[in-house]
Amino acid sequence: MDHERIDQIIDKHQGEASSLIQVLLEIQSENHWLPGETLERVSEKLQVPLSLVRHIATFYKAFSLVPKGRHEVHICMGTACHVRGAKRVLETVEDLTGIKSGETDLDLKFSLDTVNCLGCCALGPVMEINGKTHGKLSTTNTAEVLKSYD
Repeated sequence: MDHERIDQIIDKHQGEASSLIQVLLEIQSENHWLPGETLERVSEKLQVPLSLVRHIATFYKAFSLVPKGRHEVHICMGTACHVRGAKRVLETVEDLTGIKSGETDLDLKFSLDTVNCLGCCALGPVMEINGKTHGKLSTTNTAEVLKSYD
């Protein structure tokens, strides 16, 4: 992400240091990760110590300091989803994407993570892609859902 775009996001928040988390969220949303030079620019423009910017970026799970795929896949492994076959759903996604939980494919198409709960237990097993929930999954419809994100 170039400095001009980072500056636009910061200016949108009037350069207020109190907007640090929101600024980082917007950059993360557009760029899918927070490179070191981006953190340095945010620190400089908001006049917030770089150590604090790095602390925030590493504390919250919403932020990533490594590149993420265009499609972020979260698979619920909570109790309700687990007993309904979440492990098979996870294995299907791993087989189809070639990545394990916590990884991103080389094409930066998919990032895969497991979560403890997505809050829709009645729909288990559940997978969320880019914030959209897909429920009552089987191995077959898991493959169909993934293919729709090509």
